[in-house]
Amino acid sequence: MGEVKFMPSGDRAMVVEFGNAIDTGINDQVHTLARRIEKEQIPGIVELVPTFRSLMVYYDPLLTSYGKLKAAFESSGEMEAGSAKEKKRILKIPCCYGARFGQDLADMEAYTGLDRDEIIAIHSSVDYKIYMMGFLPGFVYLGGLDKRIEIPRLKTPRVKIQPGAVGIGGNQTGVYPLASPGGWRLMGGTPVDFYDPDREEPILCKAGEFIRFIPITIDDYYDIRRMIVNGTYQVEVLEEDA
Repeated sequence: MGEVKFMPSGDRAMVVEFGNAIDTGINDQVHTLARRIEKEQIPGIVELVPTFRSLMVYYDPLLTSYGKLKAAFESSGEMEAGSAKEKKRILKIPCCYGARFGQDLADMEAYTGLDRDEIIAIHSSVDYKIYMMGFLPGFVYLGGLDKRIEIPRLKTPRVKIQPGAVGIGGNQTGVYPLASPGGWRLMGGTPVDFYDPDREEPILCKAGEFIRFIPITIDDYYDIRRMIVNGTYQVEVLEEDA
């Protein structure tokens, strides 16, 4: 493990930085520290925000301080990635590849030299770790994309991308939770709402969890969408050894 850097961010937050790259090992360290802080219930901590390579720790300055938290983090052991005994939480997300959702699949075929069935098989064969949340409420930045289907973002972003669009941008994949401009290459769509302000938990998932895309047909898409509208659909969640 490289050197861990502690940096103040204003008078009520601290940044704990583990590296300077988008890397699975570095991100594992970020989430290991977040889980440890949650488990130890350190007084004064208000919120934890994991990113690709660092953890933002918000705290109440009336209850604790930058110095106290830094000492607490340093004194409670090495901040190494979690052990293999930990469980990973996997959300199985149905995805209709192609059809009206995969506007960029043809471009991906030309760029990668793979046909669409190969691209879909590769994309749906991975459990993607949610490195961080951002950009929009419920937007997931997913790590673990196979290099064979990496593709640059569009030179000119689309003005509007529909909610549920599944795309690839560079070496990452993700899901648009809301209608939004965007430059990622679109390959499919999910009927699942990643953000619903009327739900008890508006955001479907959180950083540190995993997503597994399950290919479905266009008929399946609309069947699931109807169940979601009627409140009868539940995303399947698995727990497996890390």
